[in-house]
Amino acid sequence: MKFSEYKWGKPETDAHQYIFPVIFSLIEGYKVPKNALILDAGCGGGNLLSVLYGYGFENIYGFDISKSGIETALKCFPFLKGKVFVHDGYDKDLPLDIPQQFDVVISLEVIEHLFSPDTYLRNVNKWLKEEGFLIISTPYHGFLKNVVIALLGKFDTHFNPLFEGGHIKFFSMATLAKLLSKNGFDILKFKGAGRVPYLWKSMVIVAQKTRCL
Repeated sequence: MKFSEYKWGKPETDAHQYIFPVIFSLIEGYKVPKNALILDAGCGGGNLLSVLYGYGFENIYGFDISKSGIETALKCFPFLKGKVFVHDGYDKDLPLDIPQQFDVVISLEVIEHLFSPDTYLRNVNKWLKEEGFLIISTPYHGFLKNVVIALLGKFDTHFNPLFEGGHIKFFSMATLAKLLSKNGFDILKFKGAGRVPYLWKSMVIVAQKTRCL
């Protein structure tokens, strides 16, 4: 599976504006303690980690396959030195100098870029402690939204095959739930993010590890 480098020039993305409020409401709602071990599995330019740090979470780590993403994170947030690293999500073995299991794994807008989300989620299962939490987001594709996209003639814009490094998987709630269940997770919470209900830009799911693979 050849990787096409996603070029990061800044730490944040447009999606962070509507996903972060949902993420932090869930972290607060599930009373994640400030000393929790948290892994951002696909951290890009490190923006989420920096915000977590600002909220008082210090046991934070992140990886991304994009070298430019990690370089951006370290340039913009020097306090992440030793906390972020270049790593392939298909590789189940994390660097030995960081924790090997976490209380919480966060995966924001990552899974839609992967040829094998199955492999990635099996690895996430391994990286989580027993009964640990996964907070995962991905663009939402429900029936109504798909109909509206088609009726407005936006198919080529939305499912753009010309964007190098773009989305290659498109999940509904049902398909993502099936994938999570297959890989040892039970869904605890679903929330839409961005736009109006059932036309959401993304969906955010909290899932709990209920079995090892």
